[in-house]
Amino acid sequence: MDVILVGLFSLAIIKATPLVYGALCGILGERSGVINIGIEGMMLIGAFMAFMGSALFGKWTGAAFSPNLALIVGLAIGVLSAALVAALHAVLSIHYKIDQVISGTVINLLAAGITDYAANVYIDPSHLSGVGVFPEVPIPLLSQIPILGKIFFSQQPMVYFMFGLVIFLQYAIFNTPWGLRMRSVGEHPSAADTVGINVNRTRYINVILGGALAGLGGAFLVLESVGRFQKLMTAGRGFIALAVMIFGRWTPVGAFLAALLFGFAEALGVRLQFGDINHLYALVVIIAVIVLFVGAVGLIRSWVIRSRSSRSLVVNLSLIGLGALTLIAAKLIQFPDMAIPIEFLGLLPYILTILALTGLVRKAVGPAAIGRPYEKQ
Repeated sequence: MDVILVGLFSLAIIKATPLVYGALCGILGERSGVINIGIEGMMLIGAFMAFMGSALFGKWTGAAFSPNLALIVGLAIGVLSAALVAALHAVLSIHYKIDQVISGTVINLLAAGITDYAANVYIDPSHLSGVGVFPEVPIPLLSQIPILGKIFFSQQPMVYFMFGLVIFLQYAIFNTPWGLRMRSVGEHPSAADTVGINVNRTRYINVILGGALAGLGGAFLVLESVGRFQKLMTAGRGFIALAVMIFGRWTPVGAFLAALLFGFAEALGVRLQFGDINHLYALVVIIAVIVLFVGAVGLIRSWVIRSRSSRSLVVNLSLIGLGALTLIAAKLIQFPDMAIPIEFLGLLPYILTILALTGLVRKAVGPAAIGRPYEKQ
């Protein structure tokens, strides 16, 4: 069972990685005042172009180079393509002042149509195949740590890059002049303008950088997961990334923690379909993890905002204790067999998204100037 749990949590990180990239895309855009509903489309374009770039590079060079080089070329093409799509969203939203939700929706529809058509014309008839995926890169010494080593330090390169990016952006957004300018543009653009900050240029840069990150998330699905492009393979992950961003209060670390919860739900659905985990046991575990997670996030949030509410402290500690005790009990109890329909298992991350948006994040408040085009007075 320990091996199964290690595999489950390791898979949860893998499933969370594209969500984190998508959420970071949304954070960069919305922190500067631009709503980005088009994350789904940017991820889909990134996935398609990453596959085409790597596959065609391998085909045209006759596989003369290492497959990893083809994967890197595909990754670069996927990121640049998604950045170009983000630039289109930026031009429509910032320059032409089109409603940002409509602009993002257009991006999603455009990406779905283009990739579906291109797959029918260029991939399916020629049976174009990929060159594989990036291999796991265990970190020396750290990967030998019991349990944690396999979960965190025996992953693929883009997972490690995600870890570093979360830490870097958390620091950069809240502790550097660049982050201060970005947040000021998203909160009070007119005040930012009066002190010499170019509001629209800042928004352009952030939206395009965000698109590049969404491209990383899409490329991850191809280059570190399935190894080939599948139509509409993002399967709503761009929209889940938006929920992750809101659940994480527009912060990189918060988004990472929220993505882990969603990734855990998806990973659990996958592992349950293998039939090697007792379904009732898994249901108890996921409830315990959610309770533990909510309590931990509440405690961290209270510490960050320096809340002195004893009631909040007691509630959060109680949730953490309840979640931990439930996990321990689940480990000790012998559960009877109970089959959960496979169709329901696939719905777990989407059900969690609905619950998060309707209940857990209803008090979340985004940047004050979000969605408002800026005109210099």
